[in-house]
Amino acid sequence: MAGKISALTTTVTVASNNVSNDVLSFSFDTPYGVQEITGLDKSAVERLLLRADCSGSFVLAFNVDATRSHATFKTPGSKTFVINFGGVATATFTALTTNYGLNVAEDGSILGNANWALSSGTAVAWT
Repeated sequence: MAGKISALTTTVTVASNNVSNDVLSFSFDTPYGVQEITGLDKSAVERLLLRADCSGSFVLAFNVDATRSHATFKTPGSKTFVINFGGVATATFTALTTNYGLNVAEDGSILGNANWALSSGTAVAWT
């Protein structure tokens, strides 16, 4: 039984490119919409769970190799994501990459960031 794990050995594949070595950190959110349906006869809120969503962002090392971070994120659009957390839980989904930004620091280092949001109408599949 694995129990609690760390993110060490997490793999990130986007558009069939393994960008794991370029991902320095990331956020991953899977919120659901809710609808309040509370009648006047209630003293507390009633809600219905609605559609699933997924969004997040990567902090990236700038890598210009053919299948690495720059090639993967420079063009926005719909891409398949497969994120394997520590070798034990995998999230698979299709999302739009909506922003690719670069930050050049005074020391000459270059860091990138890329954002995504679910696009396919299908919730994240967990395995």
